[in-house]
Amino acid sequence: MNPRRKVLVMALGAAATLVTALPLYADTVVIKRPGARTRYVFEAEPHLNLGFIDPPGRDVDSDFGFGPGFRGTVEIVKNGFVGTINNSIGIGFGLDWVLYPGARGCDERGTFEFNCEDEDVSYFWIPVVLQWNFWISRQWSVFGEPGFALALISPGDDRFQPFVLYGGGRWQFTDRAAFTMRIGYPSFSVGISFLL
Repeated sequence: MNPRRKVLVMALGAAATLVTALPLYADTVVIKRPGARTRYVFEAEPHLNLGFIDPPGRDVDSDFGFGPGFRGTVEIVKNGFVGTINNSIGIGFGLDWVLYPGARGCDERGTFEFNCEDEDVSYFWIPVVLQWNFWISRQWSVFGEPGFALALISPGDDRFQPFVLYGGGRWQFTDRAAFTMRIGYPSFSVGISFLL
């Protein structure tokens, strides 16, 4: 593992630890109070995608990708699968673009034949996920997102991912806005969520 990737993985580990540990010491804990949170119908989340894992499909020999994205989530169940805790369920959908600039992309031509050239490789991800939220305190929440995605790869072959999994957290700094971080395959994202 190269040094830049090692530092990024360590930073992500520290951020994940921070996101999971801080709610225990934050403001008023509401996990055992179902419904004690901001009421919303739709969560709009513009974000920045950071690709630090080689994506599926085209062989991309690049350390880092980046690009804008958007995730929208419609709340479908106000009190989720566990009735005794503060949780909710939503359906999320979006569009993420991750550009790997100057990547060495290789397409397989035959059994032992490859066509390789240096060029920008773009991935357009269209995920559809089930978002399960856990509202830990008035300012902190965490979520898991299993689902599927369609990857449009340019240049290259489009791919259907039958299973994707994301996890993340939010720090709600106002009643209607939160800083959101998401970790998953194939990208990491940071953005602002607007609870509408």
